[in-house]
Amino acid sequence: MEFSGRKWRKLRLAGDQRNASYPHCLQFYLQPPSENISLIEFENLAIDRVKLLKSVENLGVSYVKGTEQYQSKLESELRKLKFSYRENLEDEYEPRRRDHISHFILRLAYCQSEELRRWFIQQEMDLLRFRFSILPKDKIQDFLKDSQLQFEAISDEEKTLRQEIVASSPSLSGLKLGFESIYKIPFADALDLFRGRKVYLEDGFAYVPLKDIVAIILNEFRAKLSKALALTARSLPAVQSDERLQPLLNHLSHSYTSQDYSTQGNVGNISVDQIDLLSTKSFPPCMRQLHKALRENHHLRHGGRMQYDLFLKGIGLTLEQALQFWKQEFIKGKMDPDKFDKGYSYNIRHSFGKEGKRTDYTPFSCLKIILSNPPSQGDYHGCPFRHSDPELLKQKLQSYKISPGGISQILDLVKGTHYQVACQKYFEMIHNVDDCGFSLNHPNQFFCESQRTLNGGKDIKKEPIQPETPQPKPSVQKTKDASSALASLNSSLEMDREGLEDYFSEDS
Repeated sequence: MEFSGRKWRKLRLAGDQRNASYPHCLQFYLQPPSENISLIEFENLAIDRVKLLKSVENLGVSYVKGTEQYQSKLESELRKLKFSYRENLEDEYEPRRRDHISHFILRLAYCQSEELRRWFIQQEMDLLRFRFSILPKDKIQDFLKDSQLQFEAISDEEKTLRQEIVASSPSLSGLKLGFESIYKIPFADALDLFRGRKVYLEDGFAYVPLKDIVAIILNEFRAKLSKALALTARSLPAVQSDERLQPLLNHLSHSYTSQDYSTQGNVGNISVDQIDLLSTKSFPPCMRQLHKALRENHHLRHGGRMQYDLFLKGIGLTLEQALQFWKQEFIKGKMDPDKFDKGYSYNIRHSFGKEGKRTDYTPFSCLKIILSNPPSQGDYHGCPFRHSDPELLKQKLQSYKISPGGISQILDLVKGTHYQVACQKYFEMIHNVDDCGFSLNHPNQFFCESQRTLNGGKDIKKEPIQPETPQPKPSVQKTKDASSALASLNSSLEMDREGLEDYFSEDS
């Protein structure tokens, strides 16, 4: 792919050639584009692609993936941005071409860090999942072949010879085998299904129903895209040497993403004596849990201190107030004031960018909390929806005075690994609104939206509030596999995590 600042003339292709270039509305992006495009089109395609992936992320947080609402809204976004989404539509060459080129442009922008790669892969997987879900059955085999996947649908005659497939495949329960497509794939590609005893095996092949093959296709896509991004990152210096592209690529990886909560425009908006009140009214459950544990135990281990200190910094607590807050609480736990000054005050100043490398560390996003540093026994950090035992989570929600019906809804979302949607539902419950009107991807966003809902954009006011209902202390917190569907990324979060952990790692 070459770029020119001059006016560019599109390559004219005959009808058969156009169809052969992009035979399907979805693809694995195995071959990079080879045509010339202008810098203006390069930028426009890239921006539209980021807008699309951001919409995929927001819809995945606001709705349960695969539902009718999710499908219709995502299809609407694809139509609006003029990207391909369905087979058998007239004049699909240009939308498919836009999809192909824009994907490879964003590889250049989103290969630059592990977090950017993770975000990009997640959204591209969700987009592929949607497109595959509306792909006509008679087109699936051709798509698999074009994607270099050795998955072959077996004939009806072969199905009759292998009735054991129904007994071995839970997804076929209650279905007639004759009406369901079954794919013969190499055993090594179906290890997850085999591990869960959800597939029929014979002679080194797995016989996988159509409903189960989606996960295998997505795993293949993730592996190929992850490898491709790593290779792209290696060759990135050569691309960045082009002074026309470097500013644009850097801009793309930091634009059209969620609000940057590292900025300190709200410094001084809250004071130490307001934190107790705000924790029950406007803190997300992850921070409410940390605050309660700190008040009860007068101490948090380093994972909790990292998560909570940066959150408080993000909502407006100044460095002086943070030092006062943490010192007062730790001294209540019978810590010597000199020990705090020598061991812990430096850590807090470091997180505010006043010590060490003087990096202005940012509050953790939902993605970071869900996917990294899971809590162990005695820890209180992490995401309660992701890491808490369901029974303990239920007790916690009861103590927050969530209605039984609301608790059931939240627990159902958690069971389906829709952790951010569950937190969004919690927001709607405690604020008594039917639709919160935003896609939640950051604890500090939860706080800001809560204050906006409660105060109509006015300054925070001090109001009396009833104490929480006592509840049992959490013991061992449980970890599960993170949902691929829920990922959202604050692309400005380029912190040196290891360095900060070192400074927070001292415990008493």
